Amino acid sequence: MHHIEGEKLSRKCDPEQFNFETTDGITHHMTFIGQERLTTSVDFGINMPQNGYNIFALGPNETDKLGHTKRFLENKAKSDPTPPDICYVNNFEDAYKPDALILPAGKGCELEKKMDELLEDLIPSLNSTFETDEYQNRRQAVEEEQQQEQEHTFEDLQKKAQKENLSLVRTPTGFSFAPTKEGEVMKEDEIKQLSQEERNAIDEKTKEFQKELQKIIRQMPSRKRRVRENLRDLDREIATHALKELFEDIRERFSKLEEVQGFLDDVEENIANNARAILESQQQSQQQGLAQMMADGKTAQQQEQENSGEYLGSNSMLQRYRVNVLVDHSRTEGAPIIYEDNPNYNNLIGRVEYKSQMGALTTNFNMIKPGAFHKANGGYLILDARRVLLEPFAWESLKRVLKSGKLKIESLGESYRVISTVSLEPEPIDLNLKVVLLGERMLYYLLCDVDPEFGTLFKVEADFKDEIDRNDKNQGLYAQLLAGLIEKHNLKPFDKGAVARVIDHSSRLVADSEKLSAKTEEISDLLEESDYWSGKNGHDRVQHEDVQKAIDQQDYRSSRLRDRIQESINRDFIFIETEGKAIGQINGLSVSRVGHLSFGRPTKISARVRIGTGKIIDIEREVKMSGSIHSKGVLILKGFLGERYAEDRPLSLSASLVFEQSYSHIDGDSASSAELYVLLSAIGDIPIKQSISVTGSVNQHGKVQPIGGVNEKIEGFFDICKKRGLTGDQGVLIPEANEKNLMLKDEVIQAVEDKKFHIYSVSTIDEGMELLTDMEMGEKDEDGNFAENTINGQVIRALNRMTDVRKTFAALKDGNGSSETKKQQ
Repeated sequence: MHHIEGEKLSRKCDPEQFNFETTDGITHHMTFIGQERLTTSVDFGINMPQNGYNIFALGPNETDKLGHTKRFLENKAKSDPTPPDICYVNNFEDAYKPDALILPAGKGCELEKKMDELLEDLIPSLNSTFETDEYQNRRQAVEEEQQQEQEHTFEDLQKKAQKENLSLVRTPTGFSFAPTKEGEVMKEDEIKQLSQEERNAIDEKTKEFQKELQKIIRQMPSRKRRVRENLRDLDREIATHALKELFEDIRERFSKLEEVQGFLDDVEENIANNARAILESQQQSQQQGLAQMMADGKTAQQQEQENSGEYLGSNSMLQRYRVNVLVDHSRTEGAPIIYEDNPNYNNLIGRVEYKSQMGALTTNFNMIKPGAFHKANGGYLILDARRVLLEPFAWESLKRVLKSGKLKIESLGESYRVISTVSLEPEPIDLNLKVVLLGERMLYYLLCDVDPEFGTLFKVEADFKDEIDRNDKNQGLYAQLLAGLIEKHNLKPFDKGAVARVIDHSSRLVADSEKLSAKTEEISDLLEESDYWSGKNGHDRVQHEDVQKAIDQQDYRSSRLRDRIQESINRDFIFIETEGKAIGQINGLSVSRVGHLSFGRPTKISARVRIGTGKIIDIEREVKMSGSIHSKGVLILKGFLGERYAEDRPLSLSASLVFEQSYSHIDGDSASSAELYVLLSAIGDIPIKQSISVTGSVNQHGKVQPIGGVNEKIEGFFDICKKRGLTGDQGVLIPEANEKNLMLKDEVIQAVEDKKFHIYSVSTIDEGMELLTDMEMGEKDEDGNFAENTINGQVIRALNRMTDVRKTFAALKDGNGSSETKKQQ
């Protein structure tokens, strides 16, 4: 048994070990501390070129996995090559399947800008070209040539008809032939005066010429088509000549990019083929704009200002020649690092938008929008695993993209629509990136168990440690980390006393004097609150007292329920004795967690024994108010009692254990040592000190094992004793293994130094019983017996007495049974 005092109660960081006065004099160090395994894992994951070596960063959320991961990736991304720009352009063979255009970084926006400038000059250039005298003369010549050809055909037919005394005349229904006499068309009366034979001859000739006329008329559409083709060829020739000069600059700028040259070839050819339609579309757009301007009552100047830069949007035909830049890396240095905080399907994969036009939804390649995969391609994509799993279709789409290595934009609406409609099918893009998922450990292990594809896609496990070793080197690095957090949150500088206090509190957070908390979010909260109280106290830099004030206020804001429970104990609504002795009663300690606050609370544990068959009844278990771990701890007690006291005779007792005034679920085995103490007290009729509260689990060999929440448990009992008045006899009994976990509050340490409160540690049940009863445990003599004035002696005598009584009762019962049998016979 050890009486714990001095430095063992709480490890204090000495401010004088630091060679700075405030954090302004520290080199900032915003990176991992004591995370060698994590660093190795992440480094391996991002450098491994094979497929499937994506990273799952697992650990508690409070470790700021996102911030640390970003900083680690930034160091690597700086030396990585900048990925190319991603663009989509029109597919002139199939407009519903836009082509992807992958260009060197910065070239995408440059091409988009140059194409917009070209299209802005296109209409004036075409207008001026088609308004030249040369074009008009050549167009007129083509039209006149067709007209003259048609006129010559009719003239030949007319001459041929005149030789047969017929004339080609135009009627309201078309062309016809009429008989002539001396060059004049005969009147109807004159025709009637002809003989029947003459009229028949005229009809025969008329039918022959009518056939020739029909043949000529049937040839007229083909002649017109030929004229239109000639006019289109003329338009194409003239437009091509004008476009060569228009495209000269942009072709020269992108002369080394074959993909761009191919795109420009397609654009130039399409414009040349549709030059006249483009001009007509532009005129129609201008008329619609004028009508809208008049309807809105705006001046031409106002309308021009509003439409500035939107000329392309008003001409739908020009839209097909634009460049849709999905991802622009003109300002990117190295590889991109993208964190998508809303990882739904569209935000990951990208989407095709629609607009309503004349009551219908329309779209084109200019309405393709990028997703996080597009933005991160060639770099790193960071996602929160839980958020991805909560979004419909997001998880499956993530796996599909990683497995295929292709990024294909697909509309969910089209996939799940009963009636299929026309939509875009953009050309898939080759994917080359690393995905980093952030999540809790439990989520990672669940995915490993339930998703067979998960392990093949995320082969690298990067585990964030909750805590790091506390030594002089790491304390110095921790101070650098604090300086980085202070600068990040734009806080006042902390002096070395404040830094030391934060380091001490960091050990308190992990309940280990030899460790420091790696949960930087909790530390950041403390820094911000300390800065706030520093301002309230009128300090120009944060001091030790400001940090302490922040810690106290955090505790105060969350402690209403704890204070209510302590008030109930002090008002005797909950029975807890802190003085005197009692048989079969002991003060156990438990920890409750409500919100952000964990606090200890004493609980009375009582035991009752009687003659029985060796069964220990756990009342909590019987009423289903305890968990399996607590039930296991109670069953261990039977193993201890059997090994020590029932080597040569049965354990002839029945005992019941209960947590008094417990109205909620109980689990854990941290009270099993207290249950064994109180059970021994009840069996041996030995009083136990009520001034000492107990925590610790026990094994079947009587070894006291460490438990969690030791600081909160000690302080919980101390608060009760303090309010009732410290007597100098009160204290807490803890496992020896928990001495390293002690990071107690200053007021508890002061009470221990003043001998008003005590903290003891034990390694065995024997040590604990001796402290609680002021009696020796006792050892067996040569005959295997315990001395009468020892704890073991009193317990074994009580058990022997129960065994004797049970034997006597069994013999008496058997005797009565035999006599009754004889009487019946």
